[in-house]
Amino acid sequence: MRSPRYSIVVPVYNRPQEVDELLASLATQTFRDFEVIVVEDGSTLRCDTVVDAYRDKLVLHYFFKPNSGPGPSRNFGYAKAAGEYFIVFDSDCIIPPDYLVSVEKALQENGWDAWGGPDRAHANFTPVQRAMGYTMASVLTTGGIRGGKKHVGAFQPRSFNMGISRKVFEATQGFKLDRFAEDIEFSIRMRNMGFRVALIPEAFVYHKRRTSFGQFYHQVSNFGKGRIQIGRVHRGGVKLAHWFPAVFLLGTGVLLFLPLVSWPLFVLAFAGFVVYLLAIFVDSLRVNKDVTVALLSVPAALLQLWGYGLGFLKEKFKTIH
Repeated sequence: MRSPRYSIVVPVYNRPQEVDELLASLATQTFRDFEVIVVEDGSTLRCDTVVDAYRDKLVLHYFFKPNSGPGPSRNFGYAKAAGEYFIVFDSDCIIPPDYLVSVEKALQENGWDAWGGPDRAHANFTPVQRAMGYTMASVLTTGGIRGGKKHVGAFQPRSFNMGISRKVFEATQGFKLDRFAEDIEFSIRMRNMGFRVALIPEAFVYHKRRTSFGQFYHQVSNFGKGRIQIGRVHRGGVKLAHWFPAVFLLGTGVLLFLPLVSWPLFVLAFAGFVVYLLAIFVDSLRVNKDVTVALLSVPAALLQLWGYGLGFLKEKFKTIH
């Protein structure tokens, strides 16, 4: 039996509804030479019945394993894959019909060893999800340090939308870390080994991220922790720009006490703070064309910066001690 061109690996933990939506989108792909490997990472709410409903539409393989985190689960899927290229999607993604067409075109033209693509907000996403999606991609927050056309350093694919060749997996053995910054570490290691890694702008996905601000704060806090972990593994993994959320967090803390020190200085600093938040509102309105999403982008940006900054400093403090 001929091997497929692509093996799509989806690790999942307690998200059967999201897997349903993901598989439904994969069933509409215009490029059909692929298999799907669903790795259930010790879920108590399994998605095996959801997977079974798509067996007449997709080439599907389902595996259940003890919980170990997303990194090892993706490696488990890689080891089961038969394709020439391996693609990882998060279970909360929806894939546009021409995603694989865009990837195939880029690989035929450039022969990349590994790639990543951006994410976008789907029209069906809630205003909160769209606001969080905007702030995660915006250069006004941490978008400039997360990978993309405008980013700090070389492009680093993220695991919600990442592809690698079989030879990359065989040389690297996949993800080294269990969670948080496992995709960044993997991206850096691929480049250090000489593999050609690229952004394919047309290969985007619709990424839901979290459904509430509380979940979002917890997620970005882990991102901040992960960045420090990257610095432990790779020299130079923490750049000056990665300190921005931590500096912003400390700055807002100082702002609360400035009236006790100097009222004019407080007014000047507070004005700058308001201008920054206004810039986020205006830019989100430009991008999303929705006043509600633009308004929600302001607290989303604050939670993102505070959460990332606090996680970053906590993990950094652990490093010092």
